[in-house]
Amino acid sequence: MKVGIIGFGRFGKTLYRLLAGHFDIVLFDKNREVFKKYKLDTRTTISSNLKNIYESQVIFYCVPISTFDAVIKKHKKYFRDSHTLIDTLSVKAFPEKIFSQHLKGTKTGAILTHPMFGPDSSKEGFNNLRIVMNQFKSDRKTYLFWKNYFSAKGLNIVELTSKEHDKLAARSQGVTHFIGRLLSEFKFSKTSIDTRGAEELQKVMEQTCNDSWELFNSLQNYNQYTKKMRIQLGRAYDRLYNKLLPAPIHKWNYKTFGIQGGIGSFNEQAILHYLKTTGLNDYKISYLYTSENVLKALYEGSIDYGLFATHNSIGGIVSESIKAMSRYKFTIVEEVVISIQHFLMKRKEITKDRIRKIMAHSQVFKQCKNTLSRNFPHLILESGKGNLVDTAKAAQALARDRLPKTTAILGPKHLSELYDLEIIAENLQDDKINNTSFLLVTR
Repeated sequence: MKVGIIGFGRFGKTLYRLLAGHFDIVLFDKNREVFKKYKLDTRTTISSNLKNIYESQVIFYCVPISTFDAVIKKHKKYFRDSHTLIDTLSVKAFPEKIFSQHLKGTKTGAILTHPMFGPDSSKEGFNNLRIVMNQFKSDRKTYLFWKNYFSAKGLNIVELTSKEHDKLAARSQGVTHFIGRLLSEFKFSKTSIDTRGAEELQKVMEQTCNDSWELFNSLQNYNQYTKKMRIQLGRAYDRLYNKLLPAPIHKWNYKTFGIQGGIGSFNEQAILHYLKTTGLNDYKISYLYTSENVLKALYEGSIDYGLFATHNSIGGIVSESIKAMSRYKFTIVEEVVISIQHFLMKRKEITKDRIRKIMAHSQVFKQCKNTLSRNFPHLILESGKGNLVDTAKAAQALARDRLPKTTAILGPKHLSELYDLEIIAENLQDDKINNTSFLLVTR
C-alpha cells in the first residue's frame, strides 16, 4: 500500500516513525528544509509534486489546523473515489466540517483521527499511547485496517464522535496546554528545592511550549468548547483566590474601604454618605487616589471594598475609572450618587492676580468647562500625574509647597478648611445640581 504524508513538521516526523517500514511512503512539504539531515528508509520518497502524493491510496494530513481548510480546498482537484483521506488534527468538529463541505457528492473516503501524542511523549515508543478514531466517511474495511494497524503498534484506540472528542479535549489537552503556557508566562523555573510535583509541572511547561504558538492558538480557538473551559478555569481561580482572603481583610474585624480620592475628596464624601445611610460603624478608609490603585488593592486583597467615580451628569463618564475597570474583575455592590459643588481656592498669601494655573482632576474641568472659559479664560488648566491626578492630593501638595504657589485648586469646599486655603469663587459647575455616580465594589 502506498501512503502519502502531507506536512513533515514535528508531528509529520512522528507519524512517519509510526508508519515507516510497513508502507511505501511519499512525503510532501513546501519547506524543503524539513527533510535535511533526516534519515528515511528505502521505501520512502520525497515529492515536490502534489500529483505524485495523490497516487497514494491513503493520504495523511499533518498540517496546521489553521491551514487545513485551504489545503483541502487546493488539493480537492486531485481527490479520487479510491482515496482515503485521514486528518491528524487536535480538534475534530472542524475537519469533519471541512471534509463534509469538500467531499460532498463524492465517494472519496475520510477518517478522522487525533493521535494523543507528539514527538516528546512518543520518543520512547508508541506503546500504550492513545489515538482517537472516527470512521466518518470511510468504508468499514479500510477503517478496520487502520484501527488494527494502530492497535498492533501498541496504541490504545478510543472511538468518539467529533463532539464527544472536542468536549473531552477541551478539558484535557486544552487545559494542559493552557496551564503549560500560563506557567511559561509566569516564568516558572527550577529551584534547588523542587518537589516531585514541581518537577512534573516543569515537564508540562516544557512539553507544551515545545509545540508552536500556532498549534496552541488553534487548540484554543478551533475547538468550540475551549472558550468555556478558559472561563471556568478563570472562575475557579477567582474562587480559590477569594477563599484565601480573610473576611474581613484585617484581623480587627473592621471593613476597609479603599477610595479613589484623598482626604477631603468627593470620593470621601460619597463613602461617608454610604456609611451613614447603612449605619456601619466599624470601618477604615484607605485613600488610594486613583481608580487603578483601588481595583489593584481590591484584587490583591488589601481592602474589602473599593469606591470610585464613574459618571457625572454633565462631565459624562470618568475615563480613568473605565480604563481601570477593563483590567480587573469585581462585583458591584451598590451605586452611590451625590450632588457635588466645585470651589476655586488659593494660598492666602498669594493675591488673586498672581494665579497662573488651576489644578484639578480632568473630570472636574469637564464639569466646569463653560464657567471656567467665561470667568477664567487666562488661566492654564492642568491635571496632575500619578496620585496628583486626585484633586485632594493636589490641594495637599499646594499647602505643603510641593506645587508652585501661584496654583489654584478647583474642588470640594472642605479642602479649603483642611489646608487653610482661601476660596475665591464658588459653585463653578455648569450644572448646579451636578450629580456624580460612584460604584461601591468588592471581589
